[in-house]
Amino acid sequence: MIRPLIVIRRVPKIDFMRWHRFGFAFSLLLGAVSIGLFGTIGLNYGIDFKGGTLIEAKTQGPADLAAMRAKLDDLHIGEASLQGFGAPDEVLIRLPEQPGGDAGQMKAVELARQALGEGIEYRRTEVVGPSVGAELIRAGALATVLALVAILIYIWFRFEWQFGVGATISTIHDVVTTIGLFAIFQLEFNLTTLAAILTIAGYSINDTVVIYDRVREAMRRYRTMPFRELINLALNETLSRTILTVSTVALAVLSLLFFGGEVLKGFSIAMLWGIVIGTYSSLFIAAPIIYYIQPNRRAIAREAASGDPEPTRPPPSPPPTNRPRGAKS
Repeated sequence: MIRPLIVIRRVPKIDFMRWHRFGFAFSLLLGAVSIGLFGTIGLNYGIDFKGGTLIEAKTQGPADLAAMRAKLDDLHIGEASLQGFGAPDEVLIRLPEQPGGDAGQMKAVELARQALGEGIEYRRTEVVGPSVGAELIRAGALATVLALVAILIYIWFRFEWQFGVGATISTIHDVVTTIGLFAIFQLEFNLTTLAAILTIAGYSINDTVVIYDRVREAMRRYRTMPFRELINLALNETLSRTILTVSTVALAVLSLLFFGGEVLKGFSIAMLWGIVIGTYSSLFIAAPIIYYIQPNRRAIAREAASGDPEPTRPPPSPPPTNRPRGAKS
């Protein structure tokens, strides 16, 4: 008998399948809202994607953002964005894309430094051209699509095609809703956020694979059990592992959110949302989908019955005999 982890000493009997239709309806609504927001409002692209200049500065004493913004507006180099982060004397300055390529961008940076005056420490300056930003958008979208295709192929060969369909739908669900989260709150979407989305896809598929593996194992052990009960059994048996994984990952991500600074804020928010939505989709999307496109249970049962026999153990060696020294056998 499979023993649960220490978090739950006994396998619970939660009827997850009872709520799967509500899960489907909620996910469809969430996906439609996310796609609609992405199409209408769009994403708040960072410097990585839309081009421009990012300056990280440290002032002497608390930063006066209004005065700094007024000085930059007098330069007539476009609308500058100033944001405090971390300590009161730390500021992020975003300058829009300037004509003249990289030379124009660097000229705007020099004008901004002269306007802000002395007594400011410039820790970081990043300049991204528009062509680089567009190329990064294409590369990021391509990387996401290729990752989803690779996940589908892996699940297809690892299990059956029915499992691959469920895993792919749940992973796309997690990616789309994460993009919708950044669209509705207009959080900055940059390369770090894209890395978080790919990490979310990996986390979600890992949780789904664990559940699918337990489902297939239950299909081999309980060949006559109704499929609805079998899925509930697999979900309950992996629930303790799910709680442990979510708790440990959430603690690590919360540490990044509170102590990682402004640079990792978007990554941390995306990861926190991904932990929640990835666990939800594994329980209420990926598992119920295979209830409607059930794999061939007879084929899986025959595969289990015709599996390779267990290797025979070598016979134990005879116990040593106590012979006097120098005696011949």
